[in-house]
Parts: sequence; C-alpha cells; structure tokens
Amino acid sequence: MQNPNPHAVLLASPGMGHLIPVLELGKHLATHHGFDVTIFVVAADASITKSSLFEPSRSSRLSLVLLPPVDISGLIDSTTSVVTQLVIMMHEALPSLRAAISAMKSHPTALIVDLFGTEAFAVAEEFDMLKYIFITSTAWFLAVTVHLPYIDEEAEQEHRIMKRPLDVPGCRSIRFEDTLDLFLDQSDKNLYANFTRIGMEISNADGILVNTWQDLEPLTLSALENEKFLGRVVKAPVYPVGPLVSPVGQSSQSEVMDWLDMQPMESVIYVSFGSGGTLSAKQTSELAWGLELSQHRFIWVVRPPVDGDVSANFFNVTNSHDGTLNYLPDGFFTRIRNRGMVLPMWAPQTEILAHESIGGFFTHCGWNSTLGSMFNGVPMVAWPLYAEQQMNAAMLAEELGVAVRPKTQPNASVIEREEIAEMVRRVMEWKGNELRDKVKELQGSAKQALMQGGSSYNSLSRVSKECELKLHRLRAMALGG
Repeated sequence: MQNPNPHAVLLASPGMGHLIPVLELGKHLATHHGFDVTIFVVAADASITKSSLFEPSRSSRLSLVLLPPVDISGLIDSTTSVVTQLVIMMHEALPSLRAAISAMKSHPTALIVDLFGTEAFAVAEEFDMLKYIFITSTAWFLAVTVHLPYIDEEAEQEHRIMKRPLDVPGCRSIRFEDTLDLFLDQSDKNLYANFTRIGMEISNADGILVNTWQDLEPLTLSALENEKFLGRVVKAPVYPVGPLVSPVGQSSQSEVMDWLDMQPMESVIYVSFGSGGTLSAKQTSELAWGLELSQHRFIWVVRPPVDGDVSANFFNVTNSHDGTLNYLPDGFFTRIRNRGMVLPMWAPQTEILAHESIGGFFTHCGWNSTLGSMFNGVPMVAWPLYAEQQMNAAMLAEELGVAVRPKTQPNASVIEREEIAEMVRRVMEWKGNELRDKVKELQGSAKQALMQGGSSYNSLSRVSKECELKLHRLRAMALGG
C-alpha cells in the first residue's frame, strides 16, 4: 500500500557532527512538512546506541534505525585518514541500506544522504526515489567541493606547493593556511580522489540541502546558482535549510547548570573542542594556564591529550574515560576554585550555550558548534583543528566578525598561555562588545530564517512539494495510469 505522506529516508554517516544535523533535518521534515521519516545510521560499532539521541522519538512519523555495524579493519592502515575511513564505511553499508529499503512496506519517496553517502544514489535510482544530498557544513565548503574536480593541475600545484590562495568561482578564495586537509595530507593517497569523486556525484542529486541560511552566505549561494560561476557544474538546485541545531532540552538539575545559575550574565566562557577534537599534552597544559591567566570564569570540557592527532576522538562516541585529570598543571584545581569548572569528556553543550551566563565560546569551529553559538548569540574564540574548520574560522573572524583567531596557527605550533588569555579577554571584555553586537544580529537572522515563511522554512517547503509531486506520480503508476 502506498503511504499517504511523502516518506523520506535519511542516511547519516558515522560521527556526531553528521548524525546530529541529519536528525534535526528529519525532525523538521516530520514536524513541519508532513513527511514520514526513517533515519538510517551507519556506525563503526553499536556503542552509538548508548547516546541519548537513540531515546524513543516523540514523533510517530520519525524512526531512527542503526544499520548493522561495519568492520573495515582489514581495509585500512595507519595512514588512512578519517575521511577515507568514512567513505569506506559508507560503501560497505550499501547492501544493508538496500535490504532495509527493500523490506519497507511502503515505497519511500526520497533518499537524503550526507556528504559521504553519495554512492547510495545508485540505491535511490533502483527504487525510483528522488535523491538529495545534505551538506552539514557551509555553502562555502560545498562550493569548494563541487569545484574540486575542475581544478586544473597548475592551480592545484600553486595552492598545495607554492601555497598561493585557491580561487573558487564567484566565492571568497581560500588561503593556504585555511585550506582543507585534502591539500595537506600526503600520507593518504585516496583522500583527494575520494573528495573529487564526491564533488562530481553531488551534481547528480535532484537537490542540494545545506545547513546554512540565505542571509549568512548570500554571495556563495548566488555563485552556486549562477551559470557564470559554479552553476554550470552544480546542476541541481541548492536549498539553504539551516541553521538546524539541537533544541534545548527540558531543564534538569545538574552540577554544571546549577553552577551557571549562580554566575553573572555573560560572564563565563565555554571551552570545548567537539566530540572528535584532541589537543597535545603541551597544548592542553598551555590552555589550562591561559584560562587561569585570563582571570575569567570558564567551563572547560577536557579530553585526555593525544600528541600528533587532532581528530583522535572522532570515532569515540561513548565518551568513556576513567575521569582522572592528572595531565593538568599541578595545583590547577586549587587555583581556579569557584572561578572555573572542568568537565571530563562531555557536557550538555546545547543547554550550556543557551544559558544567559555564557558570554563566549572557545571552539574548534565544527559547524554544529558554530551554528549553536550563533543561534544563541555567543561570540567565539576560533581554534580550528581539522577538516574544514580552518575555513569556518576564517569566515567567522574575517567575513562575519563574530570571532577572534590566534595569531599562531593552531596546527602549526603550540599556542602559548599569554595569547590564549588575550583571546579570552578580547571576547569577554573590550573586543567582545563589537563581536557580541554582530553575533546578536546573526542570531535574529537565523531564527527568522527558520520561522514559517522564512527563507530556510521555504526551502524545505520547496523540497516537500517536489516529493509530493513524486508521490503523486508513483500513485498514478501504481494505478496503471
């Protein structure tokens, strides 16, 4: 029997940075646009089910399904980058996805994949489904990705070897110091090839959804549609549908929230490097000294240091740790008592960023965290670690004016305590007023985009109409007409 509502199947690749926005997209489609939604999750192991994200959904229209875990241990080695591991995992999960869709009682209308799921378009075509890609990052990152297959060898060499800016048609150029890992990592020979393939496959989609909004990146979004620039390679319509961020949960008593309740308004800086980010032992120590030296209140989500691998925690979804913090400076906890709070491994970030006591966010510039900060009107210290985070940091600090950046490149050498303290003060004190004003403007713009009649709401409405038309055609075919 054919479902009376459009049925969207969403596919999320491993990592909270992908799962969270895909889940929020599914919620918006189910709650505001009349879809039935099934979200399939690919994971390295089943431990992700311990996450609160897998608690039963309140919506009868949305279901979250973990595909059988994939084991790629025999397909990788020590040189395999996180990106290539994700690509391999998604490829290995295709038979399970195909079987799951085939077993569904009602015909799905559309398949929506994230960046690493473009190979699944073949599955969508088998079942006569519309196929969309959801870019969980910026329109600028999308622009670079679709431009990548068409960069000539000379331009690539000038960027990679001579360290000249990379021109992107109709968009801001990328300085070498802000470039993507694929131009830096020479150990993984498949990294560049995988990104090039994905860049070409994006154009096979029926539509491209991006977790941004019209007023945040107007020039880049225009370049993606303009035939003189990137519109000639991006053959699909681009739909800015963000900012899709996790909503604040029901208020619950916890030590961290109780502590925040006692602090003055906008007096605390929140420090976190995301679910995957990792600092070296020396950098962790310098950060501790810098926070202490700043004399500002702080909450710091700290993870055990790992030397030489800034994304060491990417696949650690359980956040397991024995709780010992013996890698912090001697006497640190005594000296920062009543002024700072250190949380091992994890914190309720959504609730923290929404709290009125938070006045700044010291962040790795992952796009989920960045959107959460802007959505709550919180200025940032931008400390990028990997992936496209350097690009995000450049946009935040130089284009949008809502963040400060280190003078020292974070992935080049250790940022010392004095510079860390200065950046905290700039956000929380004299520089903070200007940053705060600008980010408050973006906060209003973001919320307006999501409201009924707003630009992002209307983008999803257009996707909904396409799926309804597809559903009508499927019904007509089923009836022999």
